[in-house]
Amino acid sequence: MRQQFQIGDKAVYPVHGVAEVVSLEKRDIGGSSTSVYILKILETGLKIMVPVNNAGTVGLRELINGKQVKEVYAILKSRDVPRDTQTWNRRYREYMEKIKTGSVFEIAEVMRDLSVLRMSKDLSFGERRMLDTARSLLIRELALAKGVTEDKVGAEVDAIFAQAAA
Repeated sequence: MRQQFQIGDKAVYPVHGVAEVVSLEKRDIGGSSTSVYILKILETGLKIMVPVNNAGTVGLRELINGKQVKEVYAILKSRDVPRDTQTWNRRYREYMEKIKTGSVFEIAEVMRDLSVLRMSKDLSFGERRMLDTARSLLIRELALAKGVTEDKVGAEVDAIFAQAAA
């Protein structure tokens, strides 16, 4: 696999969010020399090592583009949320799987569904944490993709759900 990211590039690592490629190194893994990306997660400062040839397998991807930003906003604004008939723990597992995919669209669905659900009933502690996780993952990536501050994107996203609650 060709090297897709360069030092200084931003990439999205599933569950952890946006990371910066801080270096490209050769490491001895399992007795063979392997090229690895050293990533620093922007939110936590956590450093992660990802073999270059496994980057796609683990879900490492580029930031979304302008067209995809519009799709994310469309997902957040849509209200065709499935009628909730499952228990909170089954819903939690389903949403966790979506977050683990690293897909910005799946994460947007989780945020939308939980935000809409929160308008009609109290969320469990786990669901509230998951909503916070989805929101922060989404806002950081949208802000970088749009080239604006996280506060601006956060206000836009909050406004979408404030309108729905009214």
